[in-house]
Amino acid sequence: MTEYEKQLESFIQNLRNADFYEAHEDLEVLWYKRRFEVCDEVKLLKGFINASVSFELYKKGKTEASQKVWNNYLKYRDLIECINSSHVEKYRLIRDEIERIKKSFIK
Repeated sequence: MTEYEKQLESFIQNLRNADFYEAHEDLEVLWYKRRFEVCDEVKLLKGFINASVSFELYKKGKTEASQKVWNNYLKYRDLIECINSSHVEKYRLIRDEIERIKKSFIK
């Protein structure tokens, strides 16, 4: 397993454990190295980071700020359908986990 794959796995585990700040940190490491690339995969990573930040804000009772950051995630979510990456299946798993968590917040 590559370091990149380990970070993606750690992100998923931290999401599942509701440790959203650490999840954000997991992907920040990957995104930061590639932040100047003009590429949909980098934008998708940014979207996943936004989702975890949104969840952390929600946990802290900052629902308005959470919604604003969530809307940023939504801008990037569908990029998963047009990227050519060896990680696309893992990205789909991440997207599905994010959507599951979001639904759990809506009671």
